[in-house]
Amino acid sequence: MDFGSYFHLAPAFLMEGALGERLKREFHLRINGPVGMADLIYLDSGRQALQILWRQYRSIAEKYCLPFLATTPTRRCNRERVKQGQYPDSILAEQMSLLQELKQNSSVAVFTGGLMGCKGDAYTGEGYLKTEEAHRFHSWQANQLAKAKADFLYAGIMPTIKEAKGIAMAMAETGLPYLISFTIKRNGRLVDGTFLHDAIASIDSALTSPPLCYMANCVHPDIVWEALMQPYNQTPLVHSRFLGIQANTSSLSFAELDGSDKLQCSDPEEWADAMTALKSKTKIRIWGGCCGTDGRHMEALARRLAVCGSRLE
Repeated sequence: MDFGSYFHLAPAFLMEGALGERLKREFHLRINGPVGMADLIYLDSGRQALQILWRQYRSIAEKYCLPFLATTPTRRCNRERVKQGQYPDSILAEQMSLLQELKQNSSVAVFTGGLMGCKGDAYTGEGYLKTEEAHRFHSWQANQLAKAKADFLYAGIMPTIKEAKGIAMAMAETGLPYLISFTIKRNGRLVDGTFLHDAIASIDSALTSPPLCYMANCVHPDIVWEALMQPYNQTPLVHSRFLGIQANTSSLSFAELDGSDKLQCSDPEEWADAMTALKSKTKIRIWGGCCGTDGRHMEALARRLAVCGSRLE
């Protein structure tokens, strides 16, 4: 069953937890090139570390009978940055091939996504693209990931509605199902000031093939709940279309986290409790981890999401 069909049937999905921080702190890998984590594909140590982390997260999904989502570490791997680093165009296909090895011998459904992101700063919006410019800019990466047989495309931490709409257009043209995840603030707005409701309405109305759903990532679940509780976001549209989160363990702001030298973490059970509280109040079905999470956090979350006995075939 393809991801688009499965998405409408499964009650919950477990998405991967943090990669970047763990690769740096646990495996002592350097991530400072123009394409971020994507060039780890060219290091044996990088490939092995990615496989270890993905398999750990998949094993948690298997233990609790949850379909599993994982994405290529390619948020910064657009055509401009690939050329800047003098990497081959095949870098995206090579990352997807490595990720797709997760599907082998899995006892749960595994869906592999191609991760994309904004051109500029995801936390300030600086350097953002306008809609048509973004459409052109992001089409290359979307098409490369589609050719590499991604199950879905995923735009992470998008700070502005104009660029989010353009990247959505590029992803929609591939024919693949896709997800849009926003950089969201406590006040219920994107970084550019757009209310979540307006952002969803703007993209949904502009495309004949809109995203499967909308998400937020790199943010604590308590902040997401505060954002959803803003009066302007208390709408049927937000309630029915905002269905995913990849959450930080810290409730600090983007600026505070971005400038912190120390890993900001919280107790796995406390974090999972905050996620469970969000689950009881929303229709969210995609549950993943971001900064500060590791296997302990994802297991605590999966235990609360467990659907053993009702698994889809």
